[in-house]
Amino acid sequence: MADTTIKPVAHQPVAVEPAIVIGAGAAGLAAAHALIKAGVPAAILEKESRLAEPWHRRHLNLHLNTHRDLSSLPGVSFPAGTPAFPPRTLVIRHLNEFSEMHGLPVQFGVAVEEIAFKGDHWAVLTSAGPRLAHHVVIATGRDRQPFVPEWKGMKDFAGRIIHSADFGDAKDYAGKKVLVVGAGNSGFDALNHLATVDTAAVWLSARNGPALLPKRIGKIAVHRLSPLMARLPLRLADAVIAATQRLAFGDLTKFGMPPAPSGGVSRLASDYTAIAADDGAVNAIKSGRIVVVPAIREFTRDGVILANGNLVAPDIVIAATGYRTGLEPMVGKLGVLDGKGFPLFNGGDSDPKLPGLWFTGMRPSIRGCFANSVIMAKAIAKRIASSAGVSRQAGASR
Repeated sequence: MADTTIKPVAHQPVAVEPAIVIGAGAAGLAAAHALIKAGVPAAILEKESRLAEPWHRRHLNLHLNTHRDLSSLPGVSFPAGTPAFPPRTLVIRHLNEFSEMHGLPVQFGVAVEEIAFKGDHWAVLTSAGPRLAHHVVIATGRDRQPFVPEWKGMKDFAGRIIHSADFGDAKDYAGKKVLVVGAGNSGFDALNHLATVDTAAVWLSARNGPALLPKRIGKIAVHRLSPLMARLPLRLADAVIAATQRLAFGDLTKFGMPPAPSGGVSRLASDYTAIAADDGAVNAIKSGRIVVVPAIREFTRDGVILANGNLVAPDIVIAATGYRTGLEPMVGKLGVLDGKGFPLFNGGDSDPKLPGLWFTGMRPSIRGCFANSVIMAKAIAKRIASSAGVSRQAGASR
């Protein structure tokens, strides 16, 4: 393996910066803003050439599942007339306005390859050369890399297999037979859009049932209640969500949906499974336009064999099978990731053996990613600003 040890060039000492934030999404921008506001200078390294690149790449139908009033970053509001659940174009605009308003120092086109602990500071190996910092905040996102399982026979399948991140335009599915794999947040997002299109057939392959809430009850956006839900004990919050789901949709097991393995908020906290939002898919399931089927056993050239032995023959398979953080190359040697590659700590929590290393935006929250980014940013900034190292950061060098 190539030696990736970071060695500053002789006679060219590299200054130790107070803080470096890796990633300029909502979590990274919020973290940098909170740090600067707390008096801690922070540089933001972004590998892409523009802000909100994942939102630019995602499908045209994508909207936030969180209400606009609970999804704004400090000092910036969505424009008048914004729908309750903002579309991707307005999310992109919001992130850019936030960065411009606060003059955040984003350095584009700088990819971070690895970081290493040097005792009292961190060495950051980047595509533009080495950097040193007392604090490193990693905000590269929990949905950095779409994950598709290696199903048996999938390479022989004559149809298309795509990840839900590449859903595209719902109109392109008109007249097609579609199999959606996964009944989580991404799966229901795809189903909500497919329910508006005249498809030839739609199946939902569900191994586990979801924690599922309607986007609205009457004219009330359910997400507006999330701050209250976030304050409840886990068991009570699970019970409230289960009761709301049952009242809104009835017993979905009658339509083939498996039961959820645990409560919605408990799963959110334990395995980071986001609560799904319905916006038409359930009605399509009840009317038979979307048929719930068992998990996938294997692929054949002409179709998909399910766990019960039945065969379905989709033209397109949409794998709503989640994401990975892709953090292993950057921090895999530090022992800070779990078996799925998610950080073991997040926000204001840290590992005392690795002081100065922080993660944000790596876990879903019932409040939503924007609101949670602000909460995590404040917690991190408070810890860093109060640390003993801040007073000696200005002008420090190695």
